[in-house]
Amino acid sequence: MSFELVWEHLYIVLAAVIATILLGLPLGILAYINRRMHGVILWTVDILQTIPALALLGMIMVIFGAGKLTVIIGLVLYSLLPVVRNTYLGLTNIDPAIKEAARGMGMSTGYRLLHVELPLAFPMIFTGIRIATVTAVGVAVFATFVGGGGLGSIIYRGIHVQNMNLIMSGTFSLMAMAILFDAVMSLVEKKLYRQKKK
Repeated sequence: MSFELVWEHLYIVLAAVIATILLGLPLGILAYINRRMHGVILWTVDILQTIPALALLGMIMVIFGAGKLTVIIGLVLYSLLPVVRNTYLGLTNIDPAIKEAARGMGMSTGYRLLHVELPLAFPMIFTGIRIATVTAVGVAVFATFVGGGGLGSIIYRGIHVQNMNLIMSGTFSLMAMAILFDAVMSLVEKKLYRQKKK
């Protein structure tokens, strides 16, 4: 197995996760501050999650062609749900007394959001990012079907030539990557929740 494929898979996942955060965080905030929009936003990301990953990538490929861009866009759309929903829930579940105290101190809506509410909601937001990251590692296996490369190509080749060693090699590499991301991010998540309780 080539380490080039491992790095290619990591690149796809990390690029998609960064883009998911940049898009999902503002959408979650918008759902929180705009009561008229929150139903539409949450419904949309829910629907995107129900589309089979390979079908979603196929639809995107018709527009953008085969390649890594198609895979990254697909992963972003597929990973939005946990980031958007956790951002919305994290902000919504803040103790109303804290929000009222911030208003009483004369804080503007924007200042209160950036300096009070988002820091308090961040542990839950980070949980959504962790879920999105681990999901992206697994879903990125379909990249090989739309010319995106990655570890999925090893599994596909193994299935095509009926080589169990190739299939297991690709599978274990994906599992190790997902477990590593999950373990590291779980430690960070626990630390964030401990700090929040202090």
